[in-house]
Amino acid sequence: MINSNTEVSVIILGGLFNIAGKLIIIRIFDGVKGNDFEELKKAAMTIREAQNIIDQWINTTGVRYFNELTNTSILMEEVGEVARIMARKYGEQSFKEGEDDKDLADEFADVLFVLICLANQTGVDLTDALKKNLEKKTKRDADRHLKNQKLR
Repeated sequence: MINSNTEVSVIILGGLFNIAGKLIIIRIFDGVKGNDFEELKKAAMTIREAQNIIDQWINTTGVRYFNELTNTSILMEEVGEVARIMARKYGEQSFKEGEDDKDLADEFADVLFVLICLANQTGVDLTDALKKNLEKKTKRDADRHLKNQKLR
């Protein structure tokens, strides 16, 4: 059965597959052969693994990282593409004539890819950062949302 963690892994994998190709996927997921996408859906990728895989891809296929300012600009561009889809699919805007309905999962994967690039470039371990951030939020917001009448 696919849980939400697996779906996130598939989104990440989908983005990497389009960029990195089959050889990297095969190396990442030991025991998964060729194009067995059902098996790939069951495989999980940690955030740390994603950081390592993207670093490997950048330093081989991508040649080198763009500088941090360029990647920050690219991140904003990718977030804008997510926002455009969200406004049209879930908001009040409609798609313009001739505007295609882009794949939201692929756009999320683009955002995640560039965010991971920036984390790699700046020496941020996203696994540790996320754990610390969740601890901070849990401590800070222990009762805050429970007491918020707007959420009832």
